[in-house]
Formats: sequence, structure tokens, C-alpha cells
Amino acid sequence: MYNKKSVEDIAVAGKRVLCRCDFNVPVKDGKITDDKRIVGAMKTIKYLVDNGAKVILCSHMGRPHNVLNAELKLSKKEKKKIDELPENEREAATAAALEKAKGDITKLSLKIVADDLKAKGINVTLANDVIGPDAKAKAAALKDGEVLLLENVRFHAEEEKNDPAFAKELASMADIYVNDAFGTAHRAHASTAGVADYLDTAVCGYLIQKEIEVMGKALEDPVRPFVAILGGAKVSDKIGVINNLLEKCDTIIIGGGMAYTFFKAMGLPIGTSICEHDKLDLAKDLMARAQEKGVNFLLPVDNKIGREYKEDTVCMEIYSDSIPDGWMGLDIGEKTEELFAKSLNGAGTVIWNGPMGVSEWENFASGTRSVAKAIAESGAISIIGGGDSAAAVETLGYADKMSHVSTGGGASLEFLEGLELPGIACLNEKE
Repeated sequence: MYNKKSVEDIAVAGKRVLCRCDFNVPVKDGKITDDKRIVGAMKTIKYLVDNGAKVILCSHMGRPHNVLNAELKLSKKEKKKIDELPENEREAATAAALEKAKGDITKLSLKIVADDLKAKGINVTLANDVIGPDAKAKAAALKDGEVLLLENVRFHAEEEKNDPAFAKELASMADIYVNDAFGTAHRAHASTAGVADYLDTAVCGYLIQKEIEVMGKALEDPVRPFVAILGGAKVSDKIGVINNLLEKCDTIIIGGGMAYTFFKAMGLPIGTSICEHDKLDLAKDLMARAQEKGVNFLLPVDNKIGREYKEDTVCMEIYSDSIPDGWMGLDIGEKTEELFAKSLNGAGTVIWNGPMGVSEWENFASGTRSVAKAIAESGAISIIGGGDSAAAVETLGYADKMSHVSTGGGASLEFLEGLELPGIACLNEKE
């Protein structure tokens, strides 16, 4: 699908290298609670440092308001709350809300990432801005092997708009562009794609290189049998993936909330389970195409159902053709766990994207747990497609038993759909 140059295909010594990383890490009480994304970027950063590059790192964190270039504005929800107050209280409430918002934005500074990089042995300097005088002066002063981290690129609204002028300013500080942020590669933003328009040399780092090699091989030349396991709430989120995988897989396994749309399309009772009623014809078509192509299309044979959408709801297990009125499916059942595990016996390649139930609730996490265990024990080349599935294998302790755990949820989905990712498409092709 992609045949892109990597950092090892170019000379970086003495060059200013703008390296887009994904430092969008979770922070609580002023501390990073999960540093996997920073750890994931270390190989590329160390390679650039060790090979004498002048390294300029950039990333986003969260979704800050654009406070550097425009007046801070409150959300519609906050405005509505304030409008409902007595008139004499609105001015003070507005001022308090703005102050809180400013404080929240300050928490999205990449200083916490700079401190973490230092603790990991990277001697990094943090710029006070992104394309302002401080960033430009510090970038110009870099010596070979030194590292600069720009402030949060999303402090500028132009970043997500892929504004050409902003991208050009960002690119003006560097000679080479390296993209190693697979989690944002599906977004055509200024720092993920736009900068490549202004730099002749644009290549991938080790993270993106591994993603496109592992997932690309699975889609283009998989070790067979090739099994895809798809979960999550909505069929609409996975239409493109199912369509693409129907052309490539030997078995497709459907779990999670979207299974109930297929049940409804088959004329089965689903109680109050989640269902996309406008996708019933699509579900029928997908099942018919699977049969036509000889793809084994597996749905749950039993389900763990509850009275309410609550973690402690009354629950029971029941066959898929017998869900009573007033009950909703919240996980796959034990017989389905066995069926899905059996279908992985002898598999050559397995791709998994999406939980089997409401896996964040312990009462309905068994299906997701059992699938993770079955994949880990299958002996197959196993690819976990980011997002909830990646979180599940990490939490359950199976991550080191998987061949590849993707670093991008949305990007992984679009890759599995066969879509072109802007942050990768913009990179130089190997000759």
C-alpha cells in the first residue's frame, strides 16, 4: 500500500529535522499517567540525535482553544448555563468561566512532555511558542545532536485547518520533515501533512515505518487463514473496514454493539439493544456478499444481556434468537467466547479492532478478555488495531504476546479500510 522512505534512507547529519511526534498523553493531577506514546517516539528521536541532526520536535496535546491568535470563547453549553442565571450574576460567571478555561488550556502545555523526555535522557529545550520568535531563535541556534520541542501546535487554530501560511512558517525552521505520529496520520493538518509541501525531503520515523510494514503486509499478502475480529458499537463506524476485508479475509467475526444491527437485519428480536435501523439493508448486503465470496461470517450465538445500561444492572446470558423485550445486549456470552476462540485455531493472521461488549465495566468485560486471550494463544501473526482494543490488551497484560499493537485508533481504521492517510501519502516514495 505504501513504500515510503524512512529516516535511515536519508542523511540527517547537520540538518534541521522537524519531527512530528504523537505526545498526546493522558495527564492527571499534573502527572503523565501513561507514557507509551513518548516511549514509542524514543527510537526515532535517539536515531536523529545519534546521527547529528538538529532535532525540532512538534506535537499536539488535547483540544485547546486557540488562545494565541484569537479571543478565547466559551462553549455553547457554558454560554447556555450562564444565560440561565439572573442578569446580575452573568458577568461574574462569564469571567470565572473564562479564567477556568485559560487554566485548563495551560494544562495542555507540552512542558510536562519536555520534563518527561529529560527524565528519559533526552536533553531537550522547550520553546515558548510554535512559529513565534522564541521557537525560531531556538531552532536557529540548535547545534548537531541538540533537541528542541515546540509548544502545543493546536494552540494555533491554523494547525487543524492545515493553513498553508502556518505550515510554511513551521517548515521554514527545518531542512527535513519526519512524520512519526501514526495516530494523527489520517488527519491532513499543518504539522502532519501541510509542512511536506514546503520541504523537499519528507520521510517516516520508525513508528510509522512499522505500522505500514506490518499492517500493509497483513492486507496485501497475509499468512492464511486470515481472520478479522471487529467490535464496537456501530456498523457505520466499520462499513469501510468490513467492505475492504471482505475482499481479503477468510473469516470475519462480528461482536460488540454492532452485532445487534445484524441480528435485527436477520429478523431476530433484539429487545432494547443498540441498533442502527437505517443500516439494516447494508447489514443484509454485507452478509450476502460474505456468503457469495465464501467468507466465514461469524456473529455471536449467545449474549450477556441486562435490564439497563448500567454496570450493576440485573443480567443473564441468553441465545441470540431469544433476547426478550426490555433487555439489551451488553457482551457476548460464554458459548460465543468458545466459538470465537475455536475459529482462531490454526489462524495465520489475526486483526482485531473493537471490544466485544461494554468492556470498561467488569461485569461485561469477559468477551473482550476472552478474545484477547484467544488471540494471544493462537500463534498467529496478531495485529491489534489501536483504540479500545489496544487499551484492552494492555490492561489485560497480553500486549507483549501480540505481534503488533497499533498506536493509532482512527488511523488504524482508515488504514484497514484501504484509505490513503494524508500524513503518510505526503512522504517521499522509495525509488
